[in-house]
Amino acid sequence: MLKVRLMGKKNSIRQFGRILRKIPGIEVLEFSDLYPNKGTEKYYRAYVEIEIKENQ
Repeated sequence: MLKVRLMGKKNSIRQFGRILRKIPGIEVLEFSDLYPNKGTEKYYRAYVEIEIKENQ
């Protein structure tokens, strides 16, 4: 299992989440809510847990 922190604009994070879910061999176990980064209203972060499927 991998834990990944994504940082960027809201739309970019959501779009990347959709892309991750479509990749064969990767299972998204959890995708957190979006949290604002301190000191900015433009950038956010999200946390993702993924599992890399073996033998793909």
